[in-house]
Amino acid sequence: MAQKVSIRIDGEYVGAKEGQTILEVARKAGKYIPALCYMEGLSAVGACRLCIVEVSGVGRLLPACTTPVQDGMSVTTNSEKLARYRRMVVDFLLSERNHYCAVCVSNGHCELQGLAQKFGITHVHYGYGYPKMPVDLSHERFVLDHNRCILCTRCVRVCAEVEGAHVWDTASRGIRTMLTGELNRPWGAIRSCTGCGKCVQVCPTGAMAEKGWAVEEMTKRSDSISWLATQRGGRE
Repeated sequence: MAQKVSIRIDGEYVGAKEGQTILEVARKAGKYIPALCYMEGLSAVGACRLCIVEVSGVGRLLPACTTPVQDGMSVTTNSEKLARYRRMVVDFLLSERNHYCAVCVSNGHCELQGLAQKFGITHVHYGYGYPKMPVDLSHERFVLDHNRCILCTRCVRVCAEVEGAHVWDTASRGIRTMLTGELNRPWGAIRSCTGCGKCVQVCPTGAMAEKGWAVEEMTKRSDSISWLATQRGGRE
């Protein structure tokens, strides 16, 4: 049985168990910590760095989704320093690729867009990267727009850990990093793909979408792994 520990989050004592992460404990206690790569039920990778927190006695910011709790730990989840860093992360994500919201099927239902609005980001402060990325329309039901991908790897993990198909992975480096499947085959030619649509449902942006939806129509349901596990594709 996991040993109980006590930590402080924003000055409040909170009960936790060994093996839990700061993010798990904080959310259970009703504390808001933003995240894009994290999804309950999937392994945590600490890719987006939005869930960074301050831990007393530690000289650097730590990702809450991959940092285990320790007895006596004191955590700050909201400060001006954290807000500044989180705005910077969202700023970088918006500048790295093409995120023109007005023509995106996930406009109004996009987690990246929602965080930008929450943090008051009205324009990008950094130079746009805009590498020329392809749009894969080869699948009969789904589309993959690499220009809108933020490399959160939710799709990679849900495909491997829930569907068990292991279709997706990442390839290349830096700004050229992109999703790939079966030695860079087009999505429609990937034989291991079951067409379940789980990767589409967990994508936080409009990078993965179902064909047939117009701008602002593509809503997704990534709140429940148990619900996703039952899906075999198709609209609700």
